[in-house]
Amino acid sequence: MQTSKNWIAHFNNNAEVFRVNWNLRPTVTPQEVETILPSLQAWQLGETSDGANLLSASTKYAGKIGDVDYVEAVKLFIKEEQKHGNNLGRYLDAIGKPRIQKDWGDSLFRKVRYFNTSMEIWTLAVIVVESTAQIFYQALKDATNCQLLKQICTDILIDEAYHITFQTDRLQVIFDGKTTTAKSWRKYAYKLFFYLTATTVWLAHKQLFRAGGNTFGTFTKKMRQKYYKTIDRITAPIIITPHELYPKP
Repeated sequence: MQTSKNWIAHFNNNAEVFRVNWNLRPTVTPQEVETILPSLQAWQLGETSDGANLLSASTKYAGKIGDVDYVEAVKLFIKEEQKHGNNLGRYLDAIGKPRIQKDWGDSLFRKVRYFNTSMEIWTLAVIVVESTAQIFYQALKDATNCQLLKQICTDILIDEAYHITFQTDRLQVIFDGKTTTAKSWRKYAYKLFFYLTATTVWLAHKQLFRAGGNTFGTFTKKMRQKYYKTIDRITAPIIITPHELYPKP
């Protein structure tokens, strides 16, 4: 598990890496645009949040646990997400399509974020959204032959893998600090939240997911794999063998 200082170093180093060649011209076809545009616009909007509520929750949490570096790590995480939004917006500009200002899925998530002050819920929500984002951007990448868009997707996918680890590490710390009783019901609450959120994302972007080669069944299978690599790894009970209880002298 990485420290907050380690994550600060990672985000700063990653900010100096440029994986998108903006000298490439977009070659997306009209048919591809028709398929991917609504989801591309919606996801671009979602990536442009200023992160004020997350930053507020993380500042409160960091003060409580005495880890001031965590706030800086979250600031850099938000900045990296905004980079994704900027790149997607720049691509929309390049193909002559508008950046939208409102989307029902984004509005719903923003309302949840506005009223949420819990670092635990924030972290859980980001893990789910980032997990669906991995499938989304891979589907977007597979749904087009445009090399510029593919590079944008690849850049985001690389970042998202680290984002999930960043958030999973934090949820592990939060979960470990709970009582046995609190842990027992959270195992089921986390799972319910994970799959309900994932299903909502599928319903909002099923056209794009299908264009990238996914059915609801394959999408659910991929999300299940991501659940076991993140949430279940945190909440699964530790099994102690008799040998561990009574080691040989």
